[in-house]
Amino acid sequence: MPDLLREGNPIPASPSREKKISRAVCARLPDWIEQTVRPVIDDALAARGLQTELSIAGQDRDQLIIAYPAVKTGTGYVAATVQLEFGARATGEPHHFHEVACDIAPWIKDVTFPTARPLVMAAERTFWEKATAAHVYCRQERLRGKRYSRHWSDLAALARTEHFHKAAVDRQLAHQVAEHKSMFFAEKDANGTRIDYFETTKGSLRLVPEGASRRALAQDFAAMREDGLLVSDHPEFDAILETCVAIQDKVNRLA
Repeated sequence: MPDLLREGNPIPASPSREKKISRAVCARLPDWIEQTVRPVIDDALAARGLQTELSIAGQDRDQLIIAYPAVKTGTGYVAATVQLEFGARATGEPHHFHEVACDIAPWIKDVTFPTARPLVMAAERTFWEKATAAHVYCRQERLRGKRYSRHWSDLAALARTEHFHKAAVDRQLAHQVAEHKSMFFAEKDANGTRIDYFETTKGSLRLVPEGASRRALAQDFAAMREDGLLVSDHPEFDAILETCVAIQDKVNRLA
């Protein structure tokens, strides 16, 4: 929404400007999904003769749900749907084109799987987005919904790539994420005090919850595993948190 930006700057000049932008996003985004995105998916599904049902969902009507007939059902923790989430407040920077292929493709020789080259947000930005989300969880000590433990799993996976070190040393990027979230996603901790996102850039990043909040996260992870969301050789929950301790220590040390 270029008309809402201040000379192209994605960060509003004031909280009142942020509220104006957020209200505009809530008003315009559902119509854009309905008029621009949905017809493309409808046509593609119809062309392939696939039996699905599309619907707009979410408190802000910012999700497009594709429901399909399941071949097999699990525990019910995961519905037979594909959920596309949209937003218009994130900068998406830095980004690049990235080759994507199906993980299962090498294992089934007689099936041709599709590939794609979408424009995606850089993994380094993804790291800081997820790290700040985990930090907020540790400060709030409450679960924000199903499958939330995926963020810790993703952080542990990123730690095994070259993207982690690049993200850890990129303090400018860390500051950009903190600045953006401070304006658009202000949160309060368990005591009702406003969370300072810039803590994450100054040696006070928290990734490992304790007590009841840790147990809640472990239960969510167990439900994900039971319903088949994770591959069979996926690390155990405790091992993931051990990796997150190492991530936390390295990031804070570099700060």
